[in-house]
Amino acid sequence: MNPGEYSDATLVLIGHGSTLNAESAEPAWQHADELRRRAVFADVLEGFWKQEPGLAAVLRGAFTPRIFVVPLFISEGYFTEEVIPRELGFAKDSRLLRRGGQTIYYCGPIGTHDSMTRVLLARAQETIQKHPFPRAPKPSETALFIAGHGTGNNENSRKAIERQVDLIRATGEYAEVHAVFMEEDPRIGDCYTLAAARNIVMVPFFISDGLHSYEDIPVMLGEPERVVQKRYREGQPTWRNPTEKKGKLLWYARSIGNESHLPDVIMERVAEAAARP
Repeated sequence: MNPGEYSDATLVLIGHGSTLNAESAEPAWQHADELRRRAVFADVLEGFWKQEPGLAAVLRGAFTPRIFVVPLFISEGYFTEEVIPRELGFAKDSRLLRRGGQTIYYCGPIGTHDSMTRVLLARAQETIQKHPFPRAPKPSETALFIAGHGTGNNENSRKAIERQVDLIRATGEYAEVHAVFMEEDPRIGDCYTLAAARNIVMVPFFISDGLHSYEDIPVMLGEPERVVQKRYREGQPTWRNPTEKKGKLLWYARSIGNESHLPDVIMERVAEAAARP
């Protein structure tokens, strides 16, 4: 990246947001702050589908000749392919919009970028290193599971996770790499029978932590629901790393949305859009 390459541009980060879960917006705020600190763009803005500032209004605050819109979403699907472009004024299937003297570039979602591989690996390694008891197992002694929501309504949700599994598996770093899902097979609770290794590390492939990562998945992994809810109310981790279940030792990571590598993934999405004819 050349110094000043984006000095005439505004970066807009788009998150899902939530009126019920304040943490849903945190990754967008965090990465916007980091990219402001880097002083790469003339301005950095945040917009959300489910909270303020909303999608329809966010572009009104951008005054530079170029605007790059990056969705902080895991997969191509209903929101990234239909909702966000429509609300921002893009024509169907278009990723370029000219408005007055401005050119607006619609970038791909961060979750489908190949660079997410290193984000997932960093989160897995960080989780085990923070909780090494009784010792930190080597990746070659560990089965890595990437956990997703999964849905019959959007096959791309599954494809994004399975692609990362293939990429990580190809590195040969972990003894095993598997995809598991909340609403499709194989299910999250199947990890104990799928893993040949005694050690398991599971990374939720979600942008933000919330009900799924804090409550649903720990219950699916075998923690009693009343225990999980009590820990959550008391502000404790809802899964204690590592926990032994069914003869396996399992480390459970936070969602990847606040990973420190994500601003670099965002920049790569911008570079791709800028290079388009």
